[in-house]
Amino acid sequence: MRHSIRVLPGIAAAGTITALVLAGCASGGGGGTGSGGGAGDSGGLTPVTLQLQWVAQAQFAGYYAALDQGYYEEEGLDVTINESGTDTVPIDEIAAGAADYAISWVPKVLGSIEQGTNVTNVAQIFERSATTQISFKDAGIEGPEDLAGHTVGSWGFGNEWELFAGMQQAGVGLDDITLVQQQFDMNAFLAGDIDAAQAMTYNEYAQVLETVNPATGELYQPEDLNVIDWNEVGTAMLQDAIWADAERLADDEEYAETTVAFIKASIKGWIYARDNPEEAAEIVTAAGSTLGTSHQLWMTNEVNKLIWPSASGGIGMIDEEAWNRTVEIAKGTENETGATIITADPPETAYTNEYVEQALADLEDEGADIVGQSFTPIEVVLNEGGN
Repeated sequence: MRHSIRVLPGIAAAGTITALVLAGCASGGGGGTGSGGGAGDSGGLTPVTLQLQWVAQAQFAGYYAALDQGYYEEEGLDVTINESGTDTVPIDEIAAGAADYAISWVPKVLGSIEQGTNVTNVAQIFERSATTQISFKDAGIEGPEDLAGHTVGSWGFGNEWELFAGMQQAGVGLDDITLVQQQFDMNAFLAGDIDAAQAMTYNEYAQVLETVNPATGELYQPEDLNVIDWNEVGTAMLQDAIWADAERLADDEEYAETTVAFIKASIKGWIYARDNPEEAAEIVTAAGSTLGTSHQLWMTNEVNKLIWPSASGGIGMIDEEAWNRTVEIAKGTENETGATIITADPPETAYTNEYVEQALADLEDEGADIVGQSFTPIEVVLNEGGN
């Protein structure tokens, strides 16, 4: 089958979602330059702006929990959380001075760094990848080697690299599949227009399980699906991390201190989400998420699995092996145009454990469980439509 790229009818890109600011939080304006306990413009607190990479949802539960539970305030910070739309590049918000920190996937930022954006990964919150390729059992797609001859969905926009790397490793070329531009939902997959669709474990996979199977009149079940997990295949790349301005880290001691305080409070938020998933899901809903109740709880639970237990010695620590694997895939995997994410190794400033180590040491001194070795996911029952 010849390689082709097409946009299915009805699969246009989602409209831009205006970035929102949580009510009751003063705007940091990208000017959070004080130390964690230093004076700022909001009642003695240092104003800080965090730029998310998408809208309010439990993918970011730890940050919303840290805000709701007062952890940022305890560290002397007045934090504003900005949401993203489809046209928002979180790292660009740091570069433009509109945000102090941003959440983004490592491979996406590596490309920005090579283009001259001076940012540093200061805390790798997600240790495992949530990206999968799912198909119905009758398609017979159990691994990337089985994708040949099938219609394969990809969101693009930097989300495709684990898929392409997995295919490359399995000897499946882009000419062996029909590549389809997939919308950020599962409609085309459920309609039978895509044989193998991209799906995050915490979102699109659940969308399928929230849908009624017309053949049975009941919701689809996990046993109806085959799932290609890039963690198991060996082409997983690092995803959600906290990014900071590298130049400010080097030149501004107060910003460096604020970075430690911000990481510490954010990790406390993620520990809260681990230990209180139901409450964390409710906090995100209250922050403005439009996702249904069962879907939100599913997302919280699945995101916790990406973090806990920490295999790197503590949440946020950047594992050198995982980083190097991500870099090698970014250098060696070609997309449909023949381009790679980067052409050379990133600079040493691309990541550091300096600040997260300080934050974790403080948390350990306070008796916090930063590894979560005893973490056990909860059982979540999905309802139709995620309600």
